[in-house]
Amino acid sequence: MFLNTKKLLDNPKLLGRWGEKRCEKFLKTKGLKTLTRNFFCRAGEIDIVMVDADSSIVFVEVRTRADVTFGTPEASITNAKKTRLNKTARYFLETNNIRDRPFRFDVVTIVLGKTGHPKIRHYKNAFVP
Repeated sequence: MFLNTKKLLDNPKLLGRWGEKRCEKFLKTKGLKTLTRNFFCRAGEIDIVMVDADSSIVFVEVRTRADVTFGTPEASITNAKKTRLNKTARYFLETNNIRDRPFRFDVVTIVLGKTGHPKIRHYKNAFVP
């Protein structure tokens, strides 16, 4: 895959969108299927909503960084962010009439780095609300 690293590094929104697409492809190789992307409601946003092979609903938070100069992507997920994700996930389940199905919150971090070869980490069931 050709990657225009300079273009991504110069545009944080572009870097974030690129990271979400890269994450989705990565999780699909693990057998997950996409339900929706960028689900918004009053409570917040969920980057990707997927279904795992065991029928669990997976709410994915993607954190993409150019490098770790200002800290790791994992460190940017605060308790307030977790609370918003939980409220948004519950709203998603309610509005889509999804009951009695297990769900979890995964975090995927992507660090582009100077080489242009992204380092991807997947934290399955990263936190429990």
